[in-house]
Amino acid sequence: MPQPLKIAIAGALGRMGQQMVLAVEADPRLQLVARFHRPGSAGEGFVERDEALALADVVIDFTTPAASTELAQYCASCSGPALVIGSTGFEPAELAAIAEAAKSVAIVRSGNYSLGLNMLARLVEQAARALRAEDSDIEILEAHHRMKVDAPSGTALMLGEAASRGRGVSLGDVAKRIRDGAIGARPAGEIGFAVLRGGSIVGEHSVSLLAEGEVLTLSHSAGDRSMFARGAIAAALWVARRPPGEYDMRDVLGLTAS
Repeated sequence: MPQPLKIAIAGALGRMGQQMVLAVEADPRLQLVARFHRPGSAGEGFVERDEALALADVVIDFTTPAASTELAQYCASCSGPALVIGSTGFEPAELAAIAEAAKSVAIVRSGNYSLGLNMLARLVEQAARALRAEDSDIEILEAHHRMKVDAPSGTALMLGEAASRGRGVSLGDVAKRIRDGAIGARPAGEIGFAVLRGGSIVGEHSVSLLAEGEVLTLSHSAGDRSMFARGAIAAALWVARRPPGEYDMRDVLGLTAS
C-alpha cells in the first residue's frame, strides 16, 4: 500500500481551512502533518509556516490573495512542497507573482474546486463556441453569503473565462461588470455579470445564453463546503508529483483538450 500523501493546511482556522482539516483527516490516502494560520496562532497541532512546509508534500491554501501570493513565492524560494490555492479576488500583480513562482514549484490554482462546477465551465465553453456572439448574449449570475469580500466571485470569473474561451476572445475585452443609469443598447459579444450577496448562501452560479425567442441556462448550486474540499483533495493528489507549472482544475480533470 502506498504511503499517504503528507498534507499541510494553510489558514486552518478559516471556514474552508477547518473543512479541509476534516476532509484530509477522513481520507486514508492522506496524512495531515501540519496546520498553520497567521504567525503566532496557538492551538493543538498548530505549527509555524516554515515547519509546516518542511513536513508536507502538498500545502492546501484557502486564505487571502495576499497570503496565497506570499506563500507561493516562499514555496518557490525554498523549492518547497506543491501548492493547491483556492483563494479568489487576486489582483493582476498577484497573479503574475504566482505565475512566476510556478516556474519553480507545481501549483494548482482554481476559482472553484467543485468537480461539478468545473464540468459546468466545460459545458459553458462548448455552448459559447456553438452559439454565435451575434445571436446569443451571455449573462453570468452569482450569489454568495454576506461575508464574501470579492465580487464577482472567482467562480463567476472562471465561468466568464470559459465563455470567452469558447468565443475566442479575451474576457477583459468583453466583460461588463456594472450597469447603472442610461447605458444604451447592449453591444454584441458582451459578457455580463450580476452579483447577489446575503444570508448564508454557500454558492449559486448560472450562465444564461439569451437569443431571440429562447434562453439556455446552465447552473450549479453548492449545498455545503465539503464539495470544495473533495475537489481540493483531488487536486492535491494530482499535483503532488507534477513538474513545476501553474495548473487548474481543467488539468486535474483532464478537460484541457478542445
